[in-house]
Amino acid sequence: QVQLVESGGGLVQPGGSLRLSCAASRSIGSFYAMVWYRQAPGNQRDLVATITSLGTTDYADSVKGRFTISRDNAKNTVYLQMNRLKPEDTAVYYCNARGPQRDYWGQGTQVTVSS
Repeated sequence: QVQLVESGGGLVQPGGSLRLSCAASRSIGSFYAMVWYRQAPGNQRDLVATITSLGTTDYADSVKGRFTISRDNAKNTVYLQMNRLKPEDTAVYYCNARGPQRDYWGQGTQVTVSS
């Protein structure tokens, strides 16, 4: 069993920045990929950014050039640096770990972009 704990969410003005963290209870090196998703009220959960075990990254078109995903294997932590935030980035952000047999999810952290 793996626990994922997200942190770093909050209220920020448009154009501002936040850094989300996802701390895992064990090594993240065994997962194929670590992924950030987000879900706004009334919407489906959408993929935001992915980082594979080899360090390859991928992003949703809506966040390319603004968000950066990274990982620190020594700390068992994945980060999502979010810059130039927009009101439409408002959502609950979830961390996901893709394992060989199953996925694991965190509880989510709220990000609100508003003036």
